[in-house]
Amino acid sequence: MASYFTDLAQQYIDGEWRPGTGSWDVIDFNPYDDEKLASITVATVDEVDQAYRAAARAQKKWAETNPYTRRAVFERALRLIEDREQEIADLIIAELGGTRVKAGFELHLAKEFLRESIHLALRPEGKILPSPADGKENRVYRVPAGVVGVISPFNFPFLLSLKSVAPALALGNGVVLKPHQNTPIAGGTLLARIFEDAGLPGGLLNVVVTDIAEIGDAFIEHPVPKVISFTGSDKVGRHVATVCAANFKRSVLELGGNSALVVLDDADVDYAVDAAVFSRFVHQGQVCMAANRVLVDRSVADEFTEKFVAKVRTLKVGDPRDPQTVIGPVINSAQANAISGTVEQALAEGATALVRGATANNLVEPSVLTDVPAGSALLQQEVFGPVVFLIPFDGEEEAVRIVNDTPYGLSGAVHTGDVERGVAFAKQIDTGMFHVNDGTVHDEPLVPFGGEKHSGIGRLNGETTLEAFTTIKWISVQHGRSGFPF
Repeated sequence: MASYFTDLAQQYIDGEWRPGTGSWDVIDFNPYDDEKLASITVATVDEVDQAYRAAARAQKKWAETNPYTRRAVFERALRLIEDREQEIADLIIAELGGTRVKAGFELHLAKEFLRESIHLALRPEGKILPSPADGKENRVYRVPAGVVGVISPFNFPFLLSLKSVAPALALGNGVVLKPHQNTPIAGGTLLARIFEDAGLPGGLLNVVVTDIAEIGDAFIEHPVPKVISFTGSDKVGRHVATVCAANFKRSVLELGGNSALVVLDDADVDYAVDAAVFSRFVHQGQVCMAANRVLVDRSVADEFTEKFVAKVRTLKVGDPRDPQTVIGPVINSAQANAISGTVEQALAEGATALVRGATANNLVEPSVLTDVPAGSALLQQEVFGPVVFLIPFDGEEEAVRIVNDTPYGLSGAVHTGDVERGVAFAKQIDTGMFHVNDGTVHDEPLVPFGGEKHSGIGRLNGETTLEAFTTIKWISVQHGRSGFPF
Protein backbone atom coordinates (compact mmCIF):
# COMPACT_ATOMS: atom_id res chain seq x y z
CA MET A 1 0.00 0.00 0.00
CA ALA A 2 2.84 2.41 0.78
CA SER A 3 3.86 2.33 -2.89
CA TYR A 4 0.45 3.68 -3.85
CA PHE A 5 1.08 6.86 -1.86
CA THR A 6 4.58 7.16 -3.34
CA ASP A 7 3.85 6.28 -6.96
CA LEU A 8 0.47 7.96 -7.33
CA ALA A 9 1.30 11.32 -5.73
CA GLN A 10 1.38 13.03 -9.11
CA GLN A 11 -0.84 14.50 -11.76
CA TYR A 12 -2.02 12.22 -14.59
CA ILE A 13 -2.37 14.26 -17.78
CA ASP A 14 -2.48 13.04 -21.37
CA GLY A 15 -1.37 9.54 -20.39
CA GLU A 16 1.68 10.77 -18.45
CA TRP A 17 2.48 10.83 -14.74
CA ARG A 18 4.08 14.13 -13.83
CA PRO A 19 4.38 16.58 -10.96
CA GLY A 20 2.19 19.64 -10.86
CA THR A 21 3.79 23.04 -11.32
CA GLY A 22 1.71 25.03 -8.83
CA SER A 23 3.20 27.05 -6.02
CA TRP A 24 2.13 24.82 -3.13
CA ASP A 25 1.47 21.22 -2.20
CA VAL A 26 -1.58 19.25 -1.15
CA ILE A 27 -0.51 17.26 1.90
CA ASP A 28 -2.35 13.97 2.25
CA PHE A 29 -2.71 12.98 5.93
CA ASN A 30 -4.07 9.91 7.66
CA PRO A 31 -6.95 11.43 9.70
CA TYR A 32 -6.54 8.90 12.51
CA ASP A 33 -2.88 9.40 13.43
CA ASP A 34 -1.91 12.44 11.30
CA GLU A 35 0.74 10.43 9.46
CA LYS A 36 1.81 12.20 6.29
CA LEU A 37 0.90 9.86 3.43
CA ALA A 38 1.83 11.92 0.38
CA SER A 39 2.65 15.37 -0.89
CA ILE A 40 1.36 16.47 -4.30
CA THR A 41 2.24 19.74 -5.98
CA VAL A 42 -1.03 21.18 -7.23
CA ALA A 43 -2.01 21.47 -10.87
CA THR A 44 -2.25 24.95 -12.36
CA VAL A 45 -4.84 26.51 -14.64
CA ASP A 46 -2.55 25.66 -17.56
CA GLU A 47 -2.41 22.00 -16.51
CA VAL A 48 -6.20 21.87 -16.20
CA ASP A 49 -6.31 23.20 -19.76
CA GLN A 50 -3.83 20.54 -20.91
CA ALA A 51 -5.94 17.83 -19.29
CA TYR A 52 -9.15 18.98 -20.98
CA ARG A 53 -7.44 19.40 -24.36
CA ALA A 54 -5.98 15.89 -24.08
CA ALA A 55 -9.39 14.45 -23.24
CA ALA A 56 -10.97 16.25 -26.21
CA ARG A 57 -8.33 14.93 -28.62
CA ALA A 58 -8.58 11.34 -27.39
CA GLN A 59 -12.39 11.33 -27.17
CA LYS A 60 -13.05 11.57 -30.92
CA LYS A 61 -11.34 8.27 -31.70
CA TRP A 62 -12.71 6.62 -28.55
CA ALA A 63 -16.29 7.52 -29.51
CA GLU A 64 -15.76 5.80 -32.87
CA THR A 65 -14.34 2.67 -31.23
CA ASN A 66 -16.55 -0.40 -31.34
CA PRO A 67 -18.44 -0.48 -28.01
CA TYR A 68 -17.51 -4.15 -27.61
CA THR A 69 -13.88 -3.06 -27.69
CA ARG A 70 -14.56 -0.30 -25.16
CA ARG A 71 -16.32 -2.82 -22.94
CA ALA A 72 -13.18 -4.96 -22.65
CA VAL A 73 -11.34 -2.15 -20.85
CA PHE A 74 -13.91 -2.18 -18.06
CA GLU A 75 -13.81 -5.95 -17.78
CA ARG A 76 -10.05 -5.74 -17.22
CA ALA A 77 -10.46 -2.87 -14.74
CA LEU A 78 -12.89 -4.98 -12.71
CA ARG A 79 -10.42 -7.86 -12.56
CA LEU A 80 -7.68 -5.47 -11.45
CA ILE A 81 -9.82 -4.14 -8.60
CA GLU A 82 -10.62 -7.69 -7.52
CA ASP A 83 -6.92 -8.60 -7.63
CA ARG A 84 -5.91 -5.54 -5.60
CA GLU A 85 -8.91 -5.40 -3.30
CA GLN A 86 -7.02 -5.76 -0.03
CA GLU A 87 -4.51 -3.07 -0.98
CA ILE A 88 -7.29 -0.69 -2.00
CA ALA A 89 -9.18 -1.38 1.23
CA ASP A 90 -6.05 -0.59 3.24
CA LEU A 91 -5.65 2.64 1.27
CA ILE A 92 -9.26 3.69 2.00
CA ILE A 93 -8.71 2.99 5.70
CA ALA A 94 -5.50 5.02 5.77
CA GLU A 95 -6.48 7.99 3.62
CA LEU A 96 -10.00 8.74 4.82
CA GLY A 97 -10.30 6.90 8.13
CA GLY A 98 -12.86 4.43 6.87
CA THR A 99 -13.36 1.34 8.98
CA ARG A 100 -12.82 -2.13 7.52
CA VAL A 101 -16.58 -2.59 7.24
CA LYS A 102 -16.86 0.73 5.41
CA ALA A 103 -13.98 -0.08 3.05
CA GLY A 104 -15.58 -3.42 2.20
CA PHE A 105 -18.95 -1.73 1.64
CA GLU A 106 -17.39 0.88 -0.67
CA LEU A 107 -15.45 -1.67 -2.69
CA HIS A 108 -18.49 -3.94 -3.05
CA LEU A 109 -20.54 -1.08 -4.48
CA ALA A 110 -17.67 0.08 -6.70
CA LYS A 111 -17.43 -3.35 -8.29
CA GLU A 112 -21.19 -3.47 -8.85
CA PHE A 113 -21.13 -0.09 -10.58
CA LEU A 114 -18.18 -1.11 -12.71
CA ARG A 115 -20.06 -4.25 -13.78
CA GLU A 116 -22.95 -2.04 -14.85
CA SER A 117 -20.54 0.15 -16.86
CA ILE A 118 -19.45 -2.94 -18.79
CA HIS A 119 -23.04 -3.29 -20.02
CA LEU A 120 -23.55 0.45 -20.36
CA ALA A 121 -21.15 0.60 -23.31
CA LEU A 122 -23.74 -1.32 -25.37
CA ARG A 123 -26.81 0.51 -24.06
CA PRO A 124 -27.17 3.61 -26.29
CA GLU A 125 -29.92 3.13 -28.88
CA GLY A 126 -31.15 5.34 -31.69
CA LYS A 127 -34.60 5.80 -33.15
CA ILE A 128 -36.24 6.38 -36.51
CA LEU A 129 -39.23 8.66 -36.10
CA PRO A 130 -42.02 9.42 -38.58
CA SER A 131 -42.25 12.76 -40.35
CA PRO A 132 -45.23 14.75 -41.67
CA ALA A 133 -43.12 15.49 -44.76
CA ASP A 134 -43.30 12.94 -47.56
CA GLY A 135 -40.09 11.07 -48.24
CA LYS A 136 -38.35 12.24 -45.05
CA GLU A 137 -36.64 9.90 -42.62
CA ASN A 138 -35.90 11.22 -39.12
CA ARG A 139 -32.99 9.51 -37.40
CA VAL A 140 -32.31 10.25 -33.73
CA TYR A 141 -28.87 9.21 -32.55
CA ARG A 142 -27.68 8.99 -28.95
CA VAL A 143 -24.08 10.17 -28.89
CA PRO A 144 -21.46 10.91 -26.21
CA ALA A 145 -21.66 14.35 -24.62
CA GLY A 146 -17.95 14.82 -25.41
CA VAL A 147 -15.80 15.53 -22.36
CA VAL A 148 -17.09 15.24 -18.78
CA GLY A 149 -15.55 17.02 -15.81
CA VAL A 150 -15.93 15.10 -12.53
CA ILE A 151 -15.51 16.61 -9.05
CA SER A 152 -15.67 13.99 -6.31
CA PRO A 153 -15.97 14.18 -2.49
CA PHE A 154 -13.91 12.77 0.37
CA ASN A 155 -16.41 10.45 2.05
CA PHE A 156 -16.70 7.63 -0.54
CA PRO A 157 -13.97 8.83 -2.91
CA PHE A 158 -13.23 5.62 -4.80
CA LEU A 159 -16.88 4.76 -5.35
CA LEU A 160 -18.16 8.24 -6.11
CA SER A 161 -15.36 9.02 -8.55
CA LEU A 162 -15.81 5.68 -10.29
CA LYS A 163 -19.58 6.16 -10.39
CA SER A 164 -19.21 9.07 -12.82
CA VAL A 165 -15.87 8.26 -14.45
CA ALA A 166 -16.63 4.70 -15.55
CA PRO A 167 -20.07 5.34 -17.13
CA ALA A 168 -18.84 8.49 -18.85
CA LEU A 169 -15.93 6.58 -20.38
CA ALA A 170 -18.07 3.55 -21.25
CA LEU A 171 -20.45 5.80 -23.17
CA GLY A 172 -17.63 7.19 -25.31
CA ASN A 173 -16.65 10.36 -23.46
CA GLY A 174 -13.32 11.70 -22.33
CA VAL A 175 -13.00 12.59 -18.63
CA VAL A 176 -11.06 14.97 -16.41
CA LEU A 177 -11.35 14.11 -12.72
CA LYS A 178 -10.63 16.47 -9.83
CA PRO A 179 -10.68 14.52 -6.56
CA HIS A 180 -11.14 16.13 -3.16
CA GLN A 181 -7.83 17.38 -1.76
CA ASN A 182 -8.29 15.21 1.36
CA THR A 183 -8.49 12.03 -0.77
CA PRO A 184 -6.39 12.62 -3.87
CA ILE A 185 -5.25 9.00 -4.18
CA ALA A 186 -8.36 6.93 -3.39
CA GLY A 187 -10.58 9.39 -5.22
CA GLY A 188 -8.26 10.25 -8.08
CA THR A 189 -4.92 8.89 -9.12
CA LEU A 190 -5.75 5.32 -8.06
CA LEU A 191 -8.48 5.26 -10.71
CA ALA A 192 -6.02 6.59 -13.28
CA ARG A 193 -3.61 3.74 -12.49
CA ILE A 194 -6.34 1.10 -12.68
CA PHE A 195 -7.63 2.29 -16.04
CA GLU A 196 -4.11 2.77 -17.37
CA ASP A 197 -3.28 -0.82 -16.44
CA ALA A 198 -6.60 -1.94 -17.97
CA GLY A 199 -5.54 -0.54 -21.34
CA LEU A 200 -7.57 2.66 -21.55
CA PRO A 201 -5.98 4.80 -24.29
CA GLY A 202 -3.85 7.66 -22.98
CA GLY A 203 -5.49 11.06 -22.70
CA LEU A 204 -9.03 9.77 -22.21
CA LEU A 205 -8.90 9.93 -18.42
CA ASN A 206 -6.96 12.72 -16.76
CA VAL A 207 -6.64 13.41 -13.03
CA VAL A 208 -5.75 16.86 -11.74
CA VAL A 209 -5.09 17.28 -8.03
CA THR A 210 -5.65 20.93 -7.26
CA ASP A 211 -7.86 23.41 -5.42
CA ILE A 212 -9.88 26.53 -6.13
CA ALA A 213 -7.20 28.51 -4.27
CA GLU A 214 -4.97 27.71 -7.25
CA ILE A 215 -7.35 27.49 -10.21
CA GLY A 216 -10.49 29.39 -9.20
CA ASP A 217 -13.38 28.34 -11.43
CA ALA A 218 -11.16 27.18 -14.31
CA PHE A 219 -12.22 23.54 -13.95
CA ILE A 220 -15.91 24.29 -14.49
CA GLU A 221 -15.56 27.34 -16.76
CA HIS A 222 -13.27 25.65 -19.27
CA PRO A 223 -14.83 25.54 -22.77
CA VAL A 224 -14.12 21.86 -23.41
CA PRO A 225 -16.32 19.95 -20.92
CA LYS A 226 -19.99 19.73 -21.85
CA VAL A 227 -21.05 18.15 -18.53
CA ILE A 228 -19.85 18.73 -14.98
CA SER A 229 -20.66 15.95 -12.51
CA PHE A 230 -20.28 17.26 -8.97
CA THR A 231 -20.79 15.47 -5.65
CA GLY A 232 -20.50 17.57 -2.52
CA SER A 233 -22.21 20.23 -0.44
CA ASP A 234 -25.24 22.20 -1.58
CA LYS A 235 -23.35 25.47 -1.00
CA VAL A 236 -20.64 24.54 -3.49
CA GLY A 237 -23.18 22.82 -5.73
CA ARG A 238 -25.14 26.05 -6.06
CA HIS A 239 -21.97 27.78 -7.28
CA VAL A 240 -21.15 24.96 -9.70
CA ALA A 241 -24.68 25.10 -11.13
CA THR A 242 -24.49 28.88 -11.54
CA VAL A 243 -21.17 28.78 -13.37
CA CYS A 244 -22.29 25.88 -15.56
CA ALA A 245 -25.50 27.67 -16.51
CA ALA A 246 -23.57 30.83 -17.38
CA ASN A 247 -21.33 28.76 -19.65
CA PHE A 248 -24.13 26.65 -21.21
CA LYS A 249 -22.98 23.42 -19.61
CA ARG A 250 -25.05 20.62 -18.18
CA SER A 251 -24.53 19.99 -14.46
CA VAL A 252 -25.30 16.78 -12.60
CA LEU A 253 -25.37 17.61 -8.90
CA GLU A 254 -25.42 15.03 -6.12
CA LEU A 255 -25.58 17.18 -3.00
CA GLY A 256 -26.23 16.98 0.72
CA GLY A 257 -29.14 15.63 2.68
CA ASN A 258 -30.99 15.84 5.97
CA SER A 259 -32.67 12.45 5.86
CA ALA A 260 -35.12 11.14 8.42
CA LEU A 261 -35.79 7.59 9.55
CA VAL A 262 -39.36 7.32 10.79
CA VAL A 263 -40.63 4.68 13.22
CA LEU A 264 -44.43 4.29 13.12
CA ASP A 265 -46.49 2.85 15.94
CA ASP A 266 -46.66 -0.65 14.41
CA ALA A 267 -42.95 -0.99 13.62
CA ASP A 268 -40.66 -3.81 14.69
CA VAL A 269 -38.81 -1.70 17.24
CA ASP A 270 -35.70 -3.88 17.55
CA TYR A 271 -35.25 -3.97 13.78
CA ALA A 272 -35.88 -0.22 13.52
CA VAL A 273 -33.18 0.40 16.13
CA ASP A 274 -30.64 -1.58 14.11
CA ALA A 275 -31.58 0.25 10.91
CA ALA A 276 -31.42 3.66 12.61
CA VAL A 277 -28.03 3.07 14.22
CA PHE A 278 -26.52 1.98 10.91
CA SER A 279 -28.22 4.80 8.98
CA ARG A 280 -26.79 7.47 11.28
CA PHE A 281 -23.37 6.14 12.21
CA VAL A 282 -22.02 4.36 9.12
CA HIS A 283 -18.70 6.02 8.23
CA GLN A 284 -18.96 8.33 11.24
CA GLY A 285 -22.14 9.84 9.80
CA GLN A 286 -20.20 11.31 6.87
CA VAL A 287 -22.76 10.11 4.33
CA CYS A 288 -25.15 12.34 2.41
CA MET A 289 -27.98 9.81 2.91
CA ALA A 290 -27.38 9.40 6.66
CA ALA A 291 -30.34 9.71 9.01
CA ASN A 292 -29.69 13.02 10.73
CA ARG A 293 -33.12 12.81 12.33
CA VAL A 294 -34.86 9.78 13.82
CA LEU A 295 -38.59 10.33 14.26
CA VAL A 296 -40.47 7.97 16.59
CA ASP A 297 -44.20 7.70 17.24
CA ARG A 298 -44.78 8.71 20.85
CA SER A 299 -46.50 5.39 21.62
CA VAL A 300 -43.21 3.49 21.08
CA ALA A 301 -40.78 6.32 21.82
CA ASP A 302 -39.73 5.16 25.30
CA GLU A 303 -38.99 1.60 24.16
CA PHE A 304 -37.19 2.73 21.02
CA THR A 305 -35.13 5.38 22.81
CA GLU A 306 -33.97 3.01 25.54
CA LYS A 307 -32.85 0.38 23.02
CA PHE A 308 -31.36 2.91 20.60
CA VAL A 309 -29.27 4.60 23.27
CA ALA A 310 -28.09 1.24 24.60
CA LYS A 311 -26.94 0.15 21.14
CA VAL A 312 -25.20 3.46 20.41
CA ARG A 313 -23.22 3.10 23.65
CA THR A 314 -21.80 -0.22 22.38
CA LEU A 315 -20.28 1.30 19.21
CA LYS A 316 -16.52 1.09 19.41
CA VAL A 317 -14.68 4.30 18.53
CA GLY A 318 -11.02 4.21 17.58
CA ASP A 319 -8.43 2.93 15.14
CA PRO A 320 -10.15 2.16 11.82
CA ARG A 321 -7.63 -0.60 11.16
CA ASP A 322 -9.12 -2.57 14.07
CA PRO A 323 -11.85 -4.85 12.66
CA GLN A 324 -13.92 -4.20 15.81
CA THR A 325 -14.01 -0.44 15.28
CA VAL A 326 -17.36 0.91 14.14
CA ILE A 327 -16.58 4.63 14.29
CA GLY A 328 -13.22 5.89 13.10
CA PRO A 329 -12.02 9.47 12.67
CA VAL A 330 -13.80 12.17 10.74
CA ILE A 331 -11.85 13.54 7.79
CA ASN A 332 -10.11 16.51 9.46
CA SER A 333 -9.99 18.80 12.49
CA ALA A 334 -12.30 21.40 10.92
CA GLN A 335 -14.98 18.74 10.56
CA ALA A 336 -14.42 17.50 14.13
CA ASN A 337 -14.71 21.04 15.51
CA ALA A 338 -17.88 21.71 13.51
CA ILE A 339 -19.54 18.56 14.86
CA SER A 340 -18.61 19.45 18.44
CA GLY A 341 -19.98 22.93 17.84
CA THR A 342 -23.28 21.47 16.66
CA VAL A 343 -23.69 19.52 19.90
CA GLU A 344 -22.81 22.56 22.01
CA GLN A 345 -25.26 24.74 20.10
CA ALA A 346 -28.07 22.20 20.54
CA LEU A 347 -27.45 21.99 24.28
CA ALA A 348 -27.38 25.78 24.53
CA GLU A 349 -30.77 25.86 22.82
CA GLY A 350 -32.21 23.50 25.44
CA ALA A 351 -31.63 20.04 23.97
CA THR A 352 -31.03 17.03 26.21
CA ALA A 353 -28.02 14.79 25.60
CA LEU A 354 -28.97 11.15 26.07
CA VAL A 355 -25.43 10.34 24.92
CA ARG A 356 -22.77 13.03 24.72
CA GLY A 357 -19.62 11.90 23.02
CA ALA A 358 -16.21 13.40 23.59
CA THR A 359 -13.91 14.64 20.84
CA ALA A 360 -10.22 13.74 20.79
CA ASN A 361 -8.35 15.01 17.73
CA ASN A 362 -10.40 13.69 14.79
CA LEU A 363 -12.17 11.00 16.80
CA VAL A 364 -15.70 12.13 17.56
CA GLU A 365 -17.79 9.85 19.74
CA PRO A 366 -21.54 9.53 19.05
CA SER A 367 -24.01 11.99 20.52
CA VAL A 368 -27.75 11.36 20.81
CA LEU A 369 -29.80 14.49 21.38
CA THR A 370 -33.48 14.99 22.07
CA ASP A 371 -35.72 17.93 22.99
CA VAL A 372 -34.12 20.07 20.28
CA PRO A 373 -36.51 23.03 19.88
CA ALA A 374 -38.80 22.60 16.88
CA GLY A 375 -37.68 25.91 15.35
CA SER A 376 -33.96 25.20 15.67
CA ALA A 377 -31.88 25.74 12.55
CA LEU A 378 -30.00 22.55 13.47
CA LEU A 379 -33.01 20.48 12.42
CA GLN A 380 -32.94 22.10 8.98
CA GLN A 381 -29.31 21.46 8.09
CA GLU A 382 -27.05 18.54 7.26
CA VAL A 383 -24.84 17.35 10.11
CA PHE A 384 -21.90 15.46 8.61
CA GLY A 385 -20.87 13.47 11.65
CA PRO A 386 -21.97 11.09 14.43
CA VAL A 387 -24.74 13.24 15.93
CA VAL A 388 -28.41 12.27 15.80
CA PHE A 389 -31.60 14.08 16.78
CA LEU A 390 -34.42 11.97 18.26
CA ILE A 391 -37.83 13.53 17.63
CA PRO A 392 -41.13 12.13 18.96
CA PHE A 393 -44.33 12.70 16.98
CA ASP A 394 -48.07 12.13 17.32
CA GLY A 395 -49.50 10.42 14.24
CA GLU A 396 -48.46 10.16 10.61
CA GLU A 397 -49.61 13.62 9.57
CA GLU A 398 -47.25 15.26 12.02
CA ALA A 399 -44.44 12.92 10.99
CA VAL A 400 -44.84 13.84 7.31
CA ARG A 401 -44.75 17.54 8.18
CA ILE A 402 -41.58 17.19 10.26
CA VAL A 403 -39.78 15.04 7.67
CA ASN A 404 -40.52 17.57 4.91
CA ASP A 405 -39.52 20.55 7.04
CA THR A 406 -36.03 20.87 5.57
CA PRO A 407 -34.55 22.39 2.43
CA TYR A 408 -33.10 18.98 1.55
CA GLY A 409 -34.76 15.99 -0.09
CA LEU A 410 -32.35 13.14 -0.70
CA SER A 411 -33.24 9.94 1.13
CA GLY A 412 -35.20 8.60 4.07
CA ALA A 413 -36.89 5.53 5.50
CA VAL A 414 -40.03 4.48 7.32
CA HIS A 415 -40.59 1.43 9.53
CA THR A 416 -44.02 -0.12 9.82
CA GLY A 417 -45.72 -3.49 10.13
CA ASP A 418 -47.76 -2.70 7.01
CA VAL A 419 -45.72 -2.36 3.82
CA GLU A 420 -48.45 -0.53 1.91
CA ARG A 421 -48.85 1.91 4.79
CA GLY A 422 -45.13 2.55 4.43
CA VAL A 423 -45.40 3.12 0.68
CA ALA A 424 -48.31 5.53 1.19
CA PHE A 425 -46.18 7.40 3.74
CA ALA A 426 -43.17 7.47 1.38
CA LYS A 427 -45.25 9.03 -1.41
CA GLN A 428 -45.88 12.08 0.78
CA ILE A 429 -42.19 12.83 1.34
CA ASP A 430 -40.38 15.32 -0.91
CA THR A 431 -37.29 13.25 -1.63
CA GLY A 432 -35.65 11.60 -4.58
CA MET A 433 -35.42 8.28 -2.70
CA PHE A 434 -37.26 6.70 0.22
CA HIS A 435 -37.11 3.21 1.70
CA VAL A 436 -39.71 1.10 3.52
CA ASN A 437 -38.48 -1.10 6.39
CA ASP A 438 -34.81 -0.51 5.71
CA GLY A 439 -32.04 2.00 6.32
CA THR A 440 -31.60 5.37 4.62
CA VAL A 441 -28.20 4.59 3.05
CA HIS A 442 -28.61 2.77 -0.27
CA ASP A 443 -27.20 2.95 -3.77
CA GLU A 444 -27.70 0.44 -6.58
CA PRO A 445 -26.42 0.38 -10.18
CA LEU A 446 -29.80 0.29 -11.95
CA VAL A 447 -31.93 2.53 -9.74
CA PRO A 448 -32.03 6.33 -10.28
CA PHE A 449 -30.01 8.03 -7.56
CA GLY A 450 -30.47 11.70 -6.74
CA GLY A 451 -32.38 14.25 -4.73
CA GLU A 452 -34.97 16.97 -4.77
CA LYS A 453 -34.82 20.54 -3.44
CA HIS A 454 -31.28 21.43 -2.26
CA SER A 455 -30.15 17.82 -2.55
CA GLY A 456 -29.32 18.09 -6.21
CA ILE A 457 -30.24 18.20 -9.87
CA GLY A 458 -30.34 15.17 -12.13
CA ARG A 459 -29.90 11.48 -11.50
CA LEU A 460 -27.21 8.84 -11.93
CA ASN A 461 -27.36 5.04 -12.31
CA GLY A 462 -29.02 2.86 -14.93
CA GLU A 463 -30.93 4.59 -17.70
CA THR A 464 -30.53 7.98 -16.04
CA THR A 465 -26.76 7.73 -16.58
CA LEU A 466 -27.44 7.72 -20.32
CA GLU A 467 -29.26 11.02 -19.92
CA ALA A 468 -26.41 12.43 -17.82
CA PHE A 469 -23.47 11.63 -20.08
CA THR A 470 -24.88 11.49 -23.61
CA THR A 471 -26.89 13.78 -25.83
CA ILE A 472 -29.24 13.20 -28.72
CA LYS A 473 -28.78 14.30 -32.31
CA TRP A 474 -31.43 14.51 -35.02
CA ILE A 475 -30.30 13.75 -38.56
CA SER A 476 -32.99 13.86 -41.23
CA VAL A 477 -32.74 12.31 -44.68
CA GLN A 478 -34.95 13.52 -47.55
CA HIS A 479 -35.35 10.57 -49.92
CA GLY A 480 -37.50 12.54 -52.34
CA ARG A 481 -37.42 16.25 -53.06
CA SER A 482 -38.65 18.93 -50.69
CA GLY A 483 -40.76 21.79 -51.93
CA PHE A 484 -39.58 25.25 -50.93
CA PRO A 485 -41.79 28.36 -50.84
CA PHE A 486 -39.22 30.53 -52.66
